[in-house]
Amino acid sequence: MTTATSTGTPTTTRQHTVVDSPYGPLTLVAEDGVLCGLYMTGQRHRPPEETFGARAGTPAFDAAEEQLEAYFAGELKEFTLRLRLNGTPFQRRVWDRLRSIPYGERRSYGELADALGSPGASRAVGLANGKNPIGIIVPCHRVVGANGSLTGYGGGLDRKQRLLDFESGTALF
Repeated sequence: MTTATSTGTPTTTRQHTVVDSPYGPLTLVAEDGVLCGLYMTGQRHRPPEETFGARAGTPAFDAAEEQLEAYFAGELKEFTLRLRLNGTPFQRRVWDRLRSIPYGERRSYGELADALGSPGASRAVGLANGKNPIGIIVPCHRVVGANGSLTGYGGGLDRKQRLLDFESGTALF
């Protein structure tokens, strides 16, 4: 629900819920009923709890929970949720490109920069990747260094490795 302040400026309504996962609790955040955040415990760039809004249920959470359960069960390879990706235009372009990386595959930061038409912007791609507000669903874990090595992941390198192993079929939950 969008409301207005006394100055007529529109505001948004945020709600959140917490769901269990093989990685521990995941905090889902919705803005005006559209999923805008998925955060892991201890995640780098996790916004302050007070910005998540009231704890409540919404249809956005129901669909996200169902799809996350199917993903962790190995039954879902591509999320089809409506998302609100709040960020700069460049960040949103990077996050949109992340969603095109197929399940079980990996891309380097340089490959993403090339795909965006910005060769040499791999560092900027990495910074945008690190600020991804909807982890797992927007699969920033599928991005690795140029030599295939694991590099930073907001949820921690251990979680990144576990997600990659899970998607490659070398580890099951």
